[in-house]
Amino acid sequence: MTQSGISQMLLERRRLLAASAAFGVTPLLAHAQGAPVSGAQSPGGQSPGAQSLGGKEITVDGARTSPIPIAIPPMAGGGGGTDSLGRDMAGVITGNLQRSGLFRPIDPAAFIGEAPADTPNFQNWKAIGAQALMTGRVESQGGDRVRVEFRLWDVLPGTQIQGTAYSTTLGNWRRIAHIISDVIYERLLGEKGYFDTRIVYIAGSGPRDRRVKRLAIMDQDSANNRFLSDGTWNALTPRFHPTRDQIAFMSYANNKPRVYMFDLATGRQHILGDFGGITLSPRFSPDGANIIMAQTRGGGSDIYVVPTSGGGGRQLTNSGAIDVSPCYSPDGSQIVFNSDRGGDQQIYVMGSGGGGVKRISFGRGQYATPVWSPRGDYIAFTRFGGGTFAIGVMHPDGTGERILSESYFVEAPTFAPNGRVIMFCRETAARDSRGAGYSARLVSIDIAGFNERPVSTPTDASDADWSPLLG
Repeated sequence: MTQSGISQMLLERRRLLAASAAFGVTPLLAHAQGAPVSGAQSPGGQSPGAQSLGGKEITVDGARTSPIPIAIPPMAGGGGGTDSLGRDMAGVITGNLQRSGLFRPIDPAAFIGEAPADTPNFQNWKAIGAQALMTGRVESQGGDRVRVEFRLWDVLPGTQIQGTAYSTTLGNWRRIAHIISDVIYERLLGEKGYFDTRIVYIAGSGPRDRRVKRLAIMDQDSANNRFLSDGTWNALTPRFHPTRDQIAFMSYANNKPRVYMFDLATGRQHILGDFGGITLSPRFSPDGANIIMAQTRGGGSDIYVVPTSGGGGRQLTNSGAIDVSPCYSPDGSQIVFNSDRGGDQQIYVMGSGGGGVKRISFGRGQYATPVWSPRGDYIAFTRFGGGTFAIGVMHPDGTGERILSESYFVEAPTFAPNGRVIMFCRETAARDSRGAGYSARLVSIDIAGFNERPVSTPTDASDADWSPLLG
């Protein structure tokens, strides 16, 4: 891509910035209260990344090659609608684990008999090849409250790995299913899960030359999708706060491109600051105290850091080039960004104070939209070269570059909070009733480059950001 082409891409992104004066959002669901089931084993005593199942060590790398066979029968119910709720929860847990590519849920048609919530008949589960088994029970506590109990079993020795109970409201059942999925993931793989999370993204509709782009949010499994803006003003690059129920995003509200803060619990928004020029590509610092972003100056743009509480920004770069898409390292000590200061668009790393700028991308092509993994081990990026766009990862020093997915157009990777999965946008040619158009959809992929899957959204989708675990 030529420099003029890169500049055109940046101008296009700037042109599409927007937000709406009317927002609506469902408040964050209440936190579940968890307590160990009587006789439950402690999660401690095993080293991260090296769990044991049936006497065999289980790792994420091993599960990529040979997914863990797990049986997830419906949770037992106590009447009053809890039977169907138990089936629905088992379905959500099954879907979460299956989509990860690291588990192989066994077809319920193969089950022999039923699975009680207490000690099961392990011979029945050994016979169908299950290495792990989840059982559970849902009981009404009166009113709109339920108690959800689940147990995780190692089938071969017939031992319980985990037992936990949650007291919550009926409306919170999906979150409990996601939390249970995370517990299973962590107990069997030795690493944190990523299922109790949300995705904020830009929902696109209408012709490409008159695109309406709204803020939208959903659970990581595409459930509970909500539009946060009505499209009166286009929006771009929403980003989650690391600890609060807030996002930062770019808006062209009142035809003034600026960074806004949005409170997901109340729907209120406010301008972070009016700094002159165009401000774009905001991201929070790891502690949430600051936002780093780019601000245009003449024909270029520089990186600034601004307190989330308000006040003036501090300029970190002054190259006279186009410096955009900054992102902090997980410990806040470094910043990765892309710049054309060397003649074409490449990835650079600098200290959080702006010094020690160092180029780290040296592959064939131009690089953009770098984002640091929550684990600190990789930087994901978009690369264009040879007529093809690609999503890839490299180590923070630029070594070990790997391409995960290539297509006509892909961009804007975001990491799951455990750093094991990346979500990005893919555009494809799509004919509409007039014979022209395109489609933009979200896709997820494991950082090893396998298990690429489409992510369901009710409209076109782009510019996704993965939340931290809700906790």
